[in-house]
Order: sequence, then C-alpha cells, then structure tokens
Amino acid sequence: MLIPNAMKRYFVIILITLLQACATTPMNPANTTPTQPSQAQHLQQIATIQQFSLKGRMGVQTDAKGFSGRLDWQHQLSYDNIALYSPLGNQVASIQKTASLVTLQDASGNSVSAADAESLTEMTLGWKLPLTGLADWSLGRPTASPIQASTSDNLGRLTTLKQDGWDIEYSDYVDVEGKQLPNKIYMRSPKVNIKLIIEDRSH
Repeated sequence: MLIPNAMKRYFVIILITLLQACATTPMNPANTTPTQPSQAQHLQQIATIQQFSLKGRMGVQTDAKGFSGRLDWQHQLSYDNIALYSPLGNQVASIQKTASLVTLQDASGNSVSAADAESLTEMTLGWKLPLTGLADWSLGRPTASPIQASTSDNLGRLTTLKQDGWDIEYSDYVDVEGKQLPNKIYMRSPKVNIKLIIEDRSH
C-alpha cells in the first residue's frame, strides 16, 4: 500500500505527464477547411474574358420548328461570327453581328439583315437565338440586365439563372485556361428551349 507522500509524488508525476502531452500535441484549429470561393469571387475571375471562340452542339425545340446540329462561334466585343451546321456537316446559316447590324446568310447565299439577332433568327430560322445574352451566359455569368433569380454551387459557379425572360441551367463545368467555365447549358423561354453542349473553347 502506498504511503501518503509516495501517493503525492505519484499524482505529481501523472499531472506533469499530462501537461507535457498537452504541450507537445498540436490542437486542431477551429477552421481546418478553407472557405469556398463565393459567387462574387468566381464572377470576378471570369469578368476579364472579353473574347472567345467555341465549338459545340446545339439543339433547339419550338412548337413549330427546331434545329439540331453544330455551331462554330467567334466572339469579340463588337463583333460576332456564328456558323450553324447540320448533323451531316452542311452549313445551314452564318450570322455576322456588328455594333449596329446583324446579317444572316442561308445555305443558298441569301442574306437578310436586322437590328438584332433575336428578331432576325426568329424571322429566318423560325426560332429565337438570344445572342445578346448568350455571350455572357455561355461563360456562366449574367448580363448587365436585372437578375430575377440565381443559384450557385459551393464553388460560387452559377447553377441556375433567370434573366431577360430566360431560365438558364448549368449542369457541368470544366477548367479552361485556369478558369471554370460551363460546357452544358440549358436555356428555356415561353417559346423555345435551347441545349448547348460546348466541346472546345478558348479565350
């Protein structure tokens, strides 16, 4: 049986051992997981993209007409050049947009011009291509117009956007030259549904 003094020394040794263990064992910090980038941070990263080129597939559905094929798009601040191709690779139309005029040329070489791409494509192709907003939406960012609603994932990337009469959904993002950009985009309006799958792009 331990005598009192021996017992005191025993407890002192135990106490010193515990204190040393606390001093040498690092405590877990309160926040070990870094915070995810916010939507504002993500949009700031892609705000510098002013021009791009992309190739992909596009499907369009309306009550009367539709389109399924490929597109090749060159975009700059004041100029757009879009070529639409059938599934067999035949060019269906080409669209050139400048600051003041939009011109569409069909497969027969006939040209029609208008002030905006939306009314021009609806008049000639039977469906509306929202080219005014598409340059931003294809990058996963809203236009300067008011936003009715939006959601984003934990990386700050848009998953849904409601703007200018369109409901836009993003289902997939890929890394393009160090920036997270969408490659599957669904756009819906009361009269037309558009699916855009981007297969190659650069900026």
